[in-house]
Amino acid sequence: MFDFIKNIGKNKQLEAAIARLQMNMSNNYKDAAQADYKELIDLYAEFTDKGVLSDRQKNYYKEVIEDYRVKMHNYTHKDQKPYWQ
Repeated sequence: MFDFIKNIGKNKQLEAAIARLQMNMSNNYKDAAQADYKELIDLYAEFTDKGVLSDRQKNYYKEVIEDYRVKMHNYTHKDQKPYWQ
């Protein structure tokens, strides 16, 4: 009934990038997940520079990005160097 409330305070573009990243990680699409992670970082930086995000949103997405950074550590094919770092 109140499904619209769960999206209050979230940025749709960042949430879409997170959803793509999560989907590609769960399907073990490593190259696509790495590209999505880089896109998420770039979007966050762009929105932060433009002042689009509130302080609360900045803190939330910063934590999300940090969580994915930890998850993505060594998330590569065996012989591939991680290019997003």
